[in-house]
Amino acid sequence: MQKKLRLRNRADFSRVYRHGKSFANHQFVVYWSRKRDVEQFRAGVSVSKKVGNAVVRNRMRRLVKEIVRHHQHEIIEHIDLIFIVRKGALDKSYQELEKSVLHVLRKSSLLKAKKR
Repeated sequence: MQKKLRLRNRADFSRVYRHGKSFANHQFVVYWSRKRDVEQFRAGVSVSKKVGNAVVRNRMRRLVKEIVRHHQHEIIEHIDLIFIVRKGALDKSYQELEKSVLHVLRKSSLLKAKKR
């Protein structure tokens, strides 16, 4: 994921948690908040120590960032996103994780409408 698409500042994370909305499925929780001054969207990934050791947490973080990078053209603009990885995501393949991320984004109406 490009640097300009990353959500890294603690204040930004706190703002999204405090004032944002959330949607969840068994593998992920997504918090989101509108942010007018960002040109596209920014995404952050949070993985709790309850999920696994550092190797497992970093792998999950990399996988989620890669899924977001592949689908960045489908996500609406001017929002900040935080993905929280749950334990249910550990035993899933990349395709299943991708499907789950898209599901939670669709559930929260954060994907652009498909043109027909």
